[in-house]
Amino acid sequence: MVQLWYPARAAVRLPRAPWMSGRAAAVFQQTGYLLPEYVTLPDTHARVGAAPDRRGGRRPVILYSHGHGQHRGSSTALVEELVSHGYVVVTIDHTYDAGQVEFPGGRVEKYAMPPLTGEDDDPTILKAVDVRVADTRFVLEELSRFARGGRGPLPHGLGDVLDLSRAGMFGHSLGGATAASAMAAGVPITAGANLDGSLFGPVVAKGLRKPFLLMSEDADNKPSWPEIWPRLRGWRRHLRLTGTRHFSYTDYETFMPQAASRLGATDEQLAEFIGPLDGTRGIDVQRRLLLAYFDLQLRGCRAPILEGPSPGYPEVRFIDGGDDPQGNSVGGR
Repeated sequence: MVQLWYPARAAVRLPRAPWMSGRAAAVFQQTGYLLPEYVTLPDTHARVGAAPDRRGGRRPVILYSHGHGQHRGSSTALVEELVSHGYVVVTIDHTYDAGQVEFPGGRVEKYAMPPLTGEDDDPTILKAVDVRVADTRFVLEELSRFARGGRGPLPHGLGDVLDLSRAGMFGHSLGGATAASAMAAGVPITAGANLDGSLFGPVVAKGLRKPFLLMSEDADNKPSWPEIWPRLRGWRRHLRLTGTRHFSYTDYETFMPQAASRLGATDEQLAEFIGPLDGTRGIDVQRRLLLAYFDLQLRGCRAPILEGPSPGYPEVRFIDGGDDPQGNSVGGR
């Protein structure tokens, strides 16, 4: 299952899109942190079935891949920001790897992966990445068919706004690994971004020749990142956000502070989960970095926030070993 987010004509009479579809949400709340007796899941800022705004012509397309056990709505705060700046974003549910996926008609498929070993060469993870890469390739092929005038369930005119010659991808955790592996496998993606995900499989040794952004939590400890770094031969950055944790790159960054008191979580427990950085600030910094990155790579816009440390963003640390391939000095700070 995929969900398409796009700039739309005014559609105030249409219903707001929920953060997660109804039956999937019920499964999510029964098995996750945000139990229904404590938390009401939100609606998004999108409208279901709104007509695409075709006045801006064809727009860059960005794919989103969720983390292991998560779902396509996991980073909606980041997705909405990109769409509000004119991108089309396609969020992908990786069935049986996602926590739950609801299909038309109401069927819900739950997480069904074998137990993981936690090792980088875990065959289950390696197979999951391969399946995710196949998912990504299929989604882009289908979008290309729609852009060429193919028929399907998309809103009328949406194919006319897709510019797949400018396709990006980002993901959280295993979704970030998916972006890297898909690019290494030849899936036609111009630029990728990895939000705190370890990397697996051939891409670590092979590297990439296209732009790639690494954004990590404060306590970054991923051996695959320094291993792949010298093999990133295109534009590259490794940014570490002070005060964040692994799930800071998901909507938990905004949900958990609101729900903490009802869940009985202490400030210390909350900080262990999403870090001590204020959640509103954390999401704002992530939004600005990710937007600047895709604006640079897919639109050719200058991105000062990515050129080096800024007093306006003291949380952002530039981590690497010297000059990037474009000659911009970004030594470790």
